Amino acid sequence: MSLALIAWRLLTRLLEPLAPRLLDARAKQGKEDPARVDERLGRASLPRPDGDLVWLHGVSVGETLSLLPVVERLRRSRADLAILVTSGTLTSAQLLARRLPAGVIHQFAPVDAPGAVTAFLDHWRPSLAVFVESELWPNLILEARRRGVKLVLASARITEKTVNGWRRFPGAAREILSAFDRILPQDEASAARLHSLGARIDGHVNLKLSGEAPPHDAAAFTRLSAAIGDRPVVVAASTHDGEEIALVRALDKLADRLCLILVPRHPARSAEIAAALERDGYRFARRSEGSEPDRDTDLYLADTLGEMGLFLRLADVVVMGGSFSAALEKPPVGGHNPLEPARLGKPAVTGPDMTNWAAVTDALVQSGGLTVVEAPWDLPAVLAPLLADTDTARAMGERGRRAAAEAGSGLDRLWDALAPLLPPAASPSSLGRGRR
Repeated sequence: MSLALIAWRLLTRLLEPLAPRLLDARAKQGKEDPARVDERLGRASLPRPDGDLVWLHGVSVGETLSLLPVVERLRRSRADLAILVTSGTLTSAQLLARRLPAGVIHQFAPVDAPGAVTAFLDHWRPSLAVFVESELWPNLILEARRRGVKLVLASARITEKTVNGWRRFPGAAREILSAFDRILPQDEASAARLHSLGARIDGHVNLKLSGEAPPHDAAAFTRLSAAIGDRPVVVAASTHDGEEIALVRALDKLADRLCLILVPRHPARSAEIAAALERDGYRFARRSEGSEPDRDTDLYLADTLGEMGLFLRLADVVVMGGSFSAALEKPPVGGHNPLEPARLGKPAVTGPDMTNWAAVTDALVQSGGLTVVEAPWDLPAVLAPLLADTDTARAMGERGRRAAAEAGSGLDRLWDALAPLLPPAASPSSLGRGRR
């Protein structure tokens, strides 16, 4: 083991007694679930099912949602396997509580300290672990490898800044990356950066390009459709600080009356957004309060979690948030997944900051299913023709839908990489046995 990894192990062992206090402090700040904080110390809150278990990990919302198609493929192809999904944030846990199929277990990931890692692995005893994007925790990865767990780093994304940090410890980087049986970066840039650290590259997979359209509540869709009536609907999806008020002001310039649905990326910002709208004299309804748009309210603050599929289905046109940072003089966000509206055949418009989705943005723009504008105040000129001509909007949405379907083949490539690493299938007689 390299000196850097030995030092990390010793440091985390020395600091581990402080972990409960730090986690309790985070819980008081609303950053941890007080009822489940022991999971971060490796203490499971649920029993382990019998049989072989596959463990999937993603740190936050985007990464964990990208694992949902993998969960479905595992359940369909290997019903004998138990599935554990771990994540690191409250928001991801709340979304997974709604989206994970029955029988799939969620836990918070343990902190990367020797005791927590040992307790976690002693309890769950995974046969295969799949880490999404760039979760490289030395204690967890190396201890899992020591126990014979097959390891996959899938849809790996690594920035130049992260690479520069690891280059100070080249031996540690090589040792950690060599622990993986498969490494599948999500793009050429990440592949080159990982290769420069000594990783063996086994192909490319971007799980965020895979999957189905987000689900929705059909009854809620019917109610909201009736409340909105025949007004055209623009959905501003996954908006960030400053974008909501800028988009509202920009769309005020449209001649025709419409219903604008604001879906903030972080619903915790809801009070801040509402205060800004009230300050500027806007009337609006707020989803978290159980309100719906009426004939006097054209602005809807959709400040709830897990309902993006509902709001996208209501849209005539979608504006992608997290993409207007430069125009608004805000820190860059990098955009959000434009495949979500495309999978539903919805025409979409985005700002120029789509660095996290550059390849798929280019593909959708080239297909004619996505338009890029420089600033919120440029939106009326693009939206007006789409809202006025449903045939034009429908054709644009269909072009995006076809491009999204072509982009989503990564799941098959990942499955081809995972299948040889899975434990042997259980015999038919064992499938009917109950699990503890």
